[in-house]
Amino acid sequence: MIAQHELQVPTSGRGTYDISRDVQAFVSDSGISTGICHVFICHTSASLMLCENADPAVLRDMETFMSRTAPDGDPMFTHTAEGPDDMAAHVRSVLTQSDLNLPVRDGRCALGTWQGIFLWEHRYAAHTRRVIVTVQGN
Repeated sequence: MIAQHELQVPTSGRGTYDISRDVQAFVSDSGISTGICHVFICHTSASLMLCENADPAVLRDMETFMSRTAPDGDPMFTHTAEGPDDMAAHVRSVLTQSDLNLPVRDGRCALGTWQGIFLWEHRYAAHTRRVIVTVQGN
């Protein structure tokens, strides 16, 4: 059995957005009790991550790390068509993940105690991001 759904995730700019509840709700509604949940983001300047969901300092530290790794407006970047965060956002999305594969057990994604599913917006402007969730199993 396979079920698929597209989430529309509005962002207000750079930052992390917890989509765990939306993904879990779809998995639960799919009727699949055991299998795999594939989560895919349809963009090149935002990404997905499985990260700690308890202490907000973890997400802030991730952003601090990434701002040093792929700084906005770095003169080495020539692709700046949409502003100084344009190429940095593409680098950030390549260094992170465009998809996640999660086990489904008892009709839910079998996440660890402190794990959450996050969309990581790498652009400063607000966007509506498309995330496709596919659940396959029994």
